[in-house]
Amino acid sequence: MTRTLSASNLVSQGQAIFTGETFLYIVKRSLQALLTLFLASILCFAIIQLSPGNFLDTLRQNPRITPERLEELKQLFGLSEKKDLITVTQQYFKWLFQALQGNLGLSMLYFQPVTLLIGQRIRATLELALASIVLTWAIAIPLGIIGAVNQNKFIDKFLRVLSYTAQGFPSFVTALSLLVVAQITSPLLPVGGRTSINHDQLSWFGQLLDILWHMILPTIALTITGFAGLQRITRGELLDVLRQDYIQTARAKGLSENRVIYVHALRNAINPLITLLGFEFASLLGGAFIAEFFFNWPGLGKLILSAVTAKDIYLVMGSLMIGAIMLIVGNLFADLLLKFVDPRIKLADLK
Repeated sequence: MTRTLSASNLVSQGQAIFTGETFLYIVKRSLQALLTLFLASILCFAIIQLSPGNFLDTLRQNPRITPERLEELKQLFGLSEKKDLITVTQQYFKWLFQALQGNLGLSMLYFQPVTLLIGQRIRATLELALASIVLTWAIAIPLGIIGAVNQNKFIDKFLRVLSYTAQGFPSFVTALSLLVVAQITSPLLPVGGRTSINHDQLSWFGQLLDILWHMILPTIALTITGFAGLQRITRGELLDVLRQDYIQTARAKGLSENRVIYVHALRNAINPLITLLGFEFASLLGGAFIAEFFFNWPGLGKLILSAVTAKDIYLVMGSLMIGAIMLIVGNLFADLLLKFVDPRIKLADLK
């Protein structure tokens, strides 16, 4: 009898999960994501095709490559001199049919499967992105709170100047400045690659420390350009909440200032910041171009840059699709986190 009740409880719990608001929302967003990816792939493919020339144009300038070899490559990659609507449409649907089977094509530049190249690089990019997000939030949120609590005081004015200065610095200037710091402090901070030469000989803990050691400069480069805007938004949102009537009521009841700020005010002010988290996760893929280039970080940024320069259609398409997936996953995670932080929010009301 007990086993029967336990089994029925498990079945009922399973049904509750699969009919719950969260599961239905994930299914809805997944279906929307498929349509979004389809439309994004059409747009990306069309933009690539609108650019003049193709991958073989550079090879034609090399006298060591024979016309016969060029014709072989043309047939291998399905390239055509004509870029009329019919030819481009056929090429797109051929790529789409392969992509639905998990095959994103063969890279023209590296002569390797696109899925393999992306799989080798995406881990390094995700490491950099996640480290930058954690460090950005760890710096921006406390500074935004300090600025809001001490509005118009010296510390608030100083932090505002700091955020304006950091936000005004171009990414490449920040990266170059950090390279100068690395040169001055050499060999304290590494500037090349993801690991050291003896990485494979280290223990698992030593390998972890080695990767974190190499992540210091590129993570700081991404964080400096990212924390300033988040700090200003945190300050503004918290100031708006602190002016609400229920905050004044909480203070009138004799609650401590720390409880009013960190329990009542911050809990409501942080909702818009969580919404930005999804966009921030995807935007780091674009921002990683500069950091990966200057610090020789083996991530997707450098891979996409080389693919665009060489007009490697399939590698560019695969990389852009990964960027679109990161945006979709980031927004979905932000919505679910928003629901977790504030149970009053209904997922059905989130668009």
